[in-house]
Amino acid sequence: MLQQVPASARQEHLSYISPHPDSPWQTYLAQVDRVVPYLGPLARWAETLRRPKRALIVDVPIEMDDGSVRHFEGFRVQHNLSRGPGKGGVRYHPDVTLEEVMALSAWMTVKNAAVGLPYGGAKGGIRVDPEQLSRKELERMTRRYTSEIGIIIGPQQDIPAPDVNTNPQIMAWMMDTYSMNIGGTATGVVTGKPIQLGGSLGRVKATGRGVYVTGREAARRIGLELRGARIAVQGFGNVGGVAAELFAAAGAKVVAVQDHTGGVFRESGLDVARLNAYVHEHHGVAGFADADVLTGEDFWGVGCEVLIPAALEGQLTEARARRTTAKMVLEGANGPTLPAADDVLLDRGVLVVPDVICNAGGVTVSYFEWVQDFSSFFWSEDEINARLEKILVGAFTAIWETSERLKVPLRTAAFVVACERVLEARAERGLYP
Repeated sequence: MLQQVPASARQEHLSYISPHPDSPWQTYLAQVDRVVPYLGPLARWAETLRRPKRALIVDVPIEMDDGSVRHFEGFRVQHNLSRGPGKGGVRYHPDVTLEEVMALSAWMTVKNAAVGLPYGGAKGGIRVDPEQLSRKELERMTRRYTSEIGIIIGPQQDIPAPDVNTNPQIMAWMMDTYSMNIGGTATGVVTGKPIQLGGSLGRVKATGRGVYVTGREAARRIGLELRGARIAVQGFGNVGGVAAELFAAAGAKVVAVQDHTGGVFRESGLDVARLNAYVHEHHGVAGFADADVLTGEDFWGVGCEVLIPAALEGQLTEARARRTTAKMVLEGANGPTLPAADDVLLDRGVLVVPDVICNAGGVTVSYFEWVQDFSSFFWSEDEINARLEKILVGAFTAIWETSERLKVPLRTAAFVVACERVLEARAERGLYP
């Protein structure tokens, strides 16, 4: 276990962050601490990784359908722009905080660099429960938020995308609002848009496909046969649901699924296609027939070979890491594994494929969308999937080889690869003025 720098000594100058060791930003900082010893001369620039370049907090006032006015708090954080414009999603969730968005933007910096995309890291969000808003209220909130953050976003500055509780329609409203404000159509200001507005084929399933591709590559290297392997998935949206579908098609058995509504279990394997259809209609897995109810913490002790946390950050705790029977953890979510849990899994010989490579399929196809928007030339879905697989397999191979060379876990190896690229760019660009 690598020694961690105390949070108070590490970043006492950022007074607006929580000192709690399990907070998202502290989790990210602990991950940075573990990579610094491997950065050599570039460690001189490591403090760059510990500070977001720009954090914007905006008030989002809207008129509700009943004529009242409500105010929502919005955020957009650009963590690092050394390698290119910011790139990262926008989430609508009642628990969104500045610190969470900071951490998510930092993980985007690492993710984009690990995959080799010409982007920096950014993230955004609004503290809101979107299910409590009507469609027109949701549109008004999205448009006002876009106008407020419009001073820092743009096709060559910062490109938002869908995340938790946001979708192609939200992106369409964002693109239209930004375009109206600049007096011209700017399709490249966001990705994850509807196809008819410059979106890319294959984007919706890209993140889940990336989880499958990197999981397949990892399984091959540790000698884990996917046919017949038992899979447990937390979160069953565009990431967990798609990954489950692809693993099932490869012959694996998805035996357990948990989401915000509850959990379901079937030893012989769930019917993933039916479950996906049920979730689409009922907005959760609770009540799905032909499956046993799986309650609370029982999910983490389910017998499985592959565990896919694809919900929110901080879900895989030290205690849960001790319970899992998995041989491999595929991080479909951003930051789902706490540092203490990482240590437990390492000691138990459980391979963790980290989020910064495992769920990078979405941002990779977002990059394809951005490129297609600039050229106004669009690729087929087969081309998209082939290009995605080539990039992810290449990135995973480089990270695996770095892990073996340095004798470190895949997460540390991914951070080494990524942080070297980020800090080399920082050093070469120099400081202005």
